[in-house]
Amino acid sequence: MRLLHTSDWHLGRSFHRVNMLDAQAAFIGHLLATVRERDVDAVVVAGDVYDRAVPPLAAVELFDGALHRLADLGVPTVMISGNHDSARRLGVGAGLIGRAGIHLRTDPAACAEPVILTDAHGDVAFYGLPYLEPALVKTEFAVDKAGHEAVIGAAMDRVRADLATRTPGTRSVVLAHAFVSGGEASDSERDITVGGVAAVPAGVFEGVDYAALGHLHGSQTLGDRVRYSGSPLPYSFSEADHRKSMWLVDLGPDGDIEAERVECPVPRRLARVRGTLDDLLDDPDLARHEDAWVEATLTDAVRPDDPMARLCERFPHTLSLVFDPDRAPDDPDVSYARRLQGRSDQQIAEDFVTHVRGAGPDEQEQEVLRSAFDAVRADATLREVAR
Repeated sequence: MRLLHTSDWHLGRSFHRVNMLDAQAAFIGHLLATVRERDVDAVVVAGDVYDRAVPPLAAVELFDGALHRLADLGVPTVMISGNHDSARRLGVGAGLIGRAGIHLRTDPAACAEPVILTDAHGDVAFYGLPYLEPALVKTEFAVDKAGHEAVIGAAMDRVRADLATRTPGTRSVVLAHAFVSGGEASDSERDITVGGVAAVPAGVFEGVDYAALGHLHGSQTLGDRVRYSGSPLPYSFSEADHRKSMWLVDLGPDGDIEAERVECPVPRRLARVRGTLDDLLDDPDLARHEDAWVEATLTDAVRPDDPMARLCERFPHTLSLVFDPDRAPDDPDVSYARRLQGRSDQQIAEDFVTHVRGAGPDEQEQEVLRSAFDAVRADATLREVAR
């Protein structure tokens, strides 16, 4: 059975001030062409179909059109909700849409109810694990500690238990939206850290033939059977070196895997340049970036006059301007943002405690801080979904 694995469409999202809807429509057209030309048997979409819980109408219309076109091809599609989606909204009409071969899996309680597809070698069970927000699903999965590893582990226990009841030789595919250990993150993914821990071990997916992952925006292989497709388009300059693609996966009769990357259309290249303003304007080696979307980091000791306008004369698609003067780390003029770069909310809060009290928090106080951050994030998730 030949699968096309994709994820993280983020329909409705912009890239800085650039509307990406046309590029997203071009990607969907490319996906449909790939399905036709490469004889794909099933499409799997591993979450973050939309960029936010209440997407703009244009994004909903694009998604609606994609569903109709997929249904017209007669190729089954299985998709799950991600942490950016509203699971309840995405799942509206799932039963009816399923009759057209588009299977939406958005209910955590139904994670062990597979979509069964059949080829010449027997059944393939597709299990959909939508994004599992630990604070919201810990009761459903009866776990003592609300963490990603605990709830995904409990969901996979249900998957393995159901798979054990299936006809011997049934192959299996799991769709999941999570941060799995070994994956490389970018700046455009929303933080899903719980209790100071974001990642779950890849071994949690043991026992299935293929795990089609979503959430991280770079295409990655964490093992022969565990892969991220990555987002089909860039959503931050930290993705400048990504090759945007989908996975074309051949699932053999005995569960063996062969995978090929299928490149996605590139609306415009990304470039990150760094130096003084004069150097960026004069360096002949930067001519290759003149048609790219550019993030420019200026290292001038004194902020130059009208830098964006001057940059745009050479790089007309400059979208991001960062000021990072070359100074020693202990220079008192080093910016607050630079001092905090790469530090988590938990670390910043602990540093604040140390600053005002003269001593850092003990283990119990650290746990209080972690619980507070987790509660705020869970509350924000509930508020967004309820909108």
